[in-house]
Amino acid sequence: MMKKLLKNEKGFTLIELAIVLVIIGIIIGAVMKGQDLIENARHKKLANTVKQFEVLAWGFLDRKGYFPGDDSPRDGLIEGNVSTALISSGRFLDPPTTNSIILGSFTFYVWLGNSGTRNIIAVTNTDGATAAVLGNEELAYMEAFDTSIDGTANGNGGRVRATTTAMTLNSGSWLVTGTPASATWDTANVRALIYYFDRNP
Repeated sequence: MMKKLLKNEKGFTLIELAIVLVIIGIIIGAVMKGQDLIENARHKKLANTVKQFEVLAWGFLDRKGYFPGDDSPRDGLIEGNVSTALISSGRFLDPPTTNSIILGSFTFYVWLGNSGTRNIIAVTNTDGATAAVLGNEELAYMEAFDTSIDGTANGNGGRVRATTTAMTLNSGSWLVTGTPASATWDTANVRALIYYFDRNP
């Protein structure tokens, strides 16, 4: 009787198990690819938002004849209150209300200012008094922006640079100041992305 019961019980064949494993592999692959697509879309959103600040700066120059924050004497360098200029003085139809960009679990901040001789846009992960060190996932965003402008993620050349300098940030005026020291994106203490938007460094 026991032999008869065992003969009637059937399990999965190797072919059925192989098909199930292939289906599971396809599902996992699709989920992983989807996460990469979402992350790439966030990288592009950061680049587009930073470029919007560049467009606002050039638009302000077209309207007023000087950059936002280029206070007296007007020497072509951004050194004053950028936020007031962009929000009220520029009379833009849709001015920015904040200089922060939220992408998933990350928040980045966009600053305008100068490096001593050239105007810059800086991107940091903090709005404190000085730029904090960027983590590996944050550096991936910076590299994507560098590639979108310079064609390669170098960090040490071109118009987009990595900097290890603790740039001074003024959250009330969206102003960044300091003399950035260029570095590569794999340097351990990168603190900000610096974009020389009006002329090559």
